[in-house]
Amino acid sequence: MDDEQQNEHQALLAWILGIAVTIAVVASVVIGILAAMGSGSAGPAQAALVAAPQAGAAATGDSAAVTEVDVAPAPAAGPGYPAQVRFQFETAKFELPPDAATQLAPIAEWARGDATARIGISGFHDRHGDAAANAVLARNRAMATREALLAAGVPAERIVMVKPQETTGSGDDREARRVDVYPAQ
Repeated sequence: MDDEQQNEHQALLAWILGIAVTIAVVASVVIGILAAMGSGSAGPAQAALVAAPQAGAAATGDSAAVTEVDVAPAPAAGPGYPAQVRFQFETAKFELPPDAATQLAPIAEWARGDATARIGISGFHDRHGDAAANAVLARNRAMATREALLAAGVPAERIVMVKPQETTGSGDDREARRVDVYPAQ
């Protein structure tokens, strides 16, 4: 191997090492943020949020598994149904707004009072960045919303989680970074 080939080989190895270090740093930052949000310790629900997207169910803080469906249930509309709630998020954030409980109150009250009620939660992300990381972020947003509904007394079996989706329309990116919460059929 001549000097030029050896230099190319070393440059490639340095590039691969740089990518590995970057991934490790990003993972550490995300875990640190989640730990800080959970009063210094990452609980079972937060650990599930850090995991890469998986098919089927992911464990959460409650005893029920979270099952995600591929196709969103149709929204239920008309008299007797509460209005849809939409949360929009800043880039790389999944914290709900301070008034989330107030915004979710009508749909939570409806779900607690109607034994046949189902609530759909759809998390969306924009087209920028890594698709896998965006899917995790969209799931984090939907899971934060689910946790708020559980805290409001909505039974877990009435919540239908939809797998993360990418918004491909021509709207602005803030509109794409959202969670829709709606009465479902």
